[in-house]
Amino acid sequence: MTSVLTLQSLPLFPLSAVLFPDGMMSLRVFEVRYLDMVGKCHKAGAPFGVVSLTQGNEVRQPGQREAFSTVGTLATIVEFETPQPGLMLVRAAGAQRFRITARDQLKHGLWVADVQQIEPDKPVAVPDDLKVASDALEKVVTSLQQRAATPGQAPVPEPWHLDDCGWVANRWCELLPLPLPLKQQLMELENPLVRLELVSDVLTRTGITK
Repeated sequence: MTSVLTLQSLPLFPLSAVLFPDGMMSLRVFEVRYLDMVGKCHKAGAPFGVVSLTQGNEVRQPGQREAFSTVGTLATIVEFETPQPGLMLVRAAGAQRFRITARDQLKHGLWVADVQQIEPDKPVAVPDDLKVASDALEKVVTSLQQRAATPGQAPVPEPWHLDDCGWVANRWCELLPLPLPLKQQLMELENPLVRLELVSDVLTRTGITK
């Protein structure tokens, strides 16, 4: 059983996106508050938290109020480069989900929070009536991998867990053009089978599966 930990003063990166466990996210970092934060996380090998915005924009503007979801995902930096001063290109991997218990905004605008990690999805085999979603995902990710410039840049890197409800549901949530609030709700769901059932309904309604 994975231990559930509390992290204090976790730096947050509010985005108009949802990061799922085992997912990948590419970021162009240029705001001072995040350049400093990402640089420190990269140097220390420490994670930061990705949370989805419910109010405000990704780039801070005068007089703007930021608000974001209380459940997010830990992000670990797997690729890092600085092509020019004031710009970082980052590729981050989603790890464990967390729930914010306290938050504070520092003087230069960076949000930090005390968080309680959420236990990872328990492995649940994809049932026969949902295997059409898994089969369709395999075709999509295989195609994406073949088109990627390098295997490491594929949107869905290996290993693939096409027999696991949570993994299949999460990858579809990343690939489908779902509204941000719906993606957030799906990410927060504790039952991976229910998450896949809901995603399967979307796939059927959109004609991706029959």
